[in-house]
Amino acid sequence: MELSLQEILDWCQTEKKRFWEYMLYDDMAQRGISREESFAYMEKIFDTMEQTVKTYRQDRLSASGLVGAEGGKLEAYAKTGNMLCGSFMEEAMITALKMAESNACMRRIVAAPTAGSCGVIPAVLLPYYELKKVPKEEILKALFVTGGIGEVIAQRASISGAEGGCQAEIGSASAMAAGALVYLQGGSDEQICHAAALALKGLLGLVCDPVAGLVEIPCVKRNVLGCVNAISCADMAMAGIKSRIPPDEVIDAMQEVGSKMDSAFRETALGGLAATKTGQEIMHKLMETEEDATITP
Repeated sequence: MELSLQEILDWCQTEKKRFWEYMLYDDMAQRGISREESFAYMEKIFDTMEQTVKTYRQDRLSASGLVGAEGGKLEAYAKTGNMLCGSFMEEAMITALKMAESNACMRRIVAAPTAGSCGVIPAVLLPYYELKKVPKEEILKALFVTGGIGEVIAQRASISGAEGGCQAEIGSASAMAAGALVYLQGGSDEQICHAAALALKGLLGLVCDPVAGLVEIPCVKRNVLGCVNAISCADMAMAGIKSRIPPDEVIDAMQEVGSKMDSAFRETALGGLAATKTGQEIMHKLMETEEDATITP
């Protein structure tokens, strides 16, 4: 039977535990490991995210030359003091770009929940850790929260762009990040679920249309969209705003939308931005470059 967020909430109430603990115990049971081992693995994941951002270089470009440098550009702009948002949002947007660019540049990233959406969760957790000065253990607990939300989405819908469009990747990551932020802000388990639902609703129907079939355009910049969406939805949930549609029903709606989405909008590069005049020109240019490289003696 498919897992639901309501089941997790019921378990929390019965066991007098928090949302993150459900995923901790599930991990321990599934992999036959101790609490310490489970936390150690989650710490390894967070450390990898942190290291990827710390070693970001603006001069590093993807093999296609289409992606790179933009995280550095946004960081430089933030230093001018002209950005419209506050320091936390600034850092989140910069981190999202750096992480997503690192994926396109074939660097080590954490699929969270996928490679194409790898920038969203680090974009909210890394700045929170740095700016809020919370204990690292709290960040790890927040990662368990993301795992619980992601597990429910994966079971009830999908986290695959090829199966459900970009709503299943950036949308899922945004929902996971929103829930993590609510936990860190001291929100209730119910508020965690509503934040996830609000975030998923905001990106419902988002298509997967990678230009030239590469996880670069528009994937990288959609990571920024995902983190900004997560932050705003976390704040709404903390203010007591709820999703009028129950969280599990929102996930089920995403599954329905994904199943009815034309294949052109599910990672095939046959529709959306990939099918625009410029998108096609980019694809043909890259194909010609590859052909020239193949026949060069």
